[in-house]
Amino acid sequence: MKKPTLFSLALLGATVAFAQNGPIDFEPGGQGAAWTWTVFENGSNTTLEIVPNPDPTGINPSTTVAKFTALQTGNPWAGCETLHGAGTGSFSISAANAQIRIMVWKSVISDVGIKLVRPDGWSLGEIKVPNTLVNQWEQITFDFSAHIGLSPAYDQVVIFPDFRGRSADEIVYFDNVFGAPAGSVGIEEALLAITKLYPNPGNGTLQVESSSLVDRIRVVPLTGQTVYEEQVQAYTTILHLEHLPKGLYIIELTTANGPEYQRYIKL
Repeated sequence: MKKPTLFSLALLGATVAFAQNGPIDFEPGGQGAAWTWTVFENGSNTTLEIVPNPDPTGINPSTTVAKFTALQTGNPWAGCETLHGAGTGSFSISAANAQIRIMVWKSVISDVGIKLVRPDGWSLGEIKVPNTLVNQWEQITFDFSAHIGLSPAYDQVVIFPDFRGRSADEIVYFDNVFGAPAGSVGIEEALLAITKLYPNPGNGTLQVESSSLVDRIRVVPLTGQTVYEEQVQAYTTILHLEHLPKGLYIIELTTANGPEYQRYIKL
């Protein structure tokens, strides 16, 4: 018999440490695909497209991704942004989520930028990091430690996929914003095919269905105290979490097999 393995699921509510609705994976039933994205400073401002993954190999086997066409006539800072108060929801930066990751597929080396904006339009400005690989998926990490403790909370994400002057149009694909480290993304998506957690958004209850026997479930907020624990020994169970305040929780499930993974749902 295999040794039980622990994997975790993050639950998000109104006051969060991670992006309220994330990761932004553009998958059907996930986050990002149905949001309103505004393209700016891009010449004729072509829309952000949600398309099949052009290269579902390497670190990103996702089904769908975002496609941004940076036009030659656009400004170097052409990009796309979510609506204030929609999409990501309201979120703050803490030590737990100061490293923001994004996957990009580009045919050129150039800066990628991410900017966080408050409801009043204030921002510290974009952070730019260049990709180092071309014609393959690469995960880039941005350090937002300087944003820790700032208030009010952010409610908009702005992405600059190709921050440079261009001599021709450039297509950039991006995915898994606020995603897990690249080494666990493929594992997570494989596990999601055999483990179901719903509804999302939640209504105080969470149904867990797994192809592996679930031994134990534990719910822990960021403060560290266990607020719910149950010995399950079942493939399907319903968690009654109506008594918990809305917020960020870690749900830990111990099963007969399965590596660690993380996923976000709204309770």
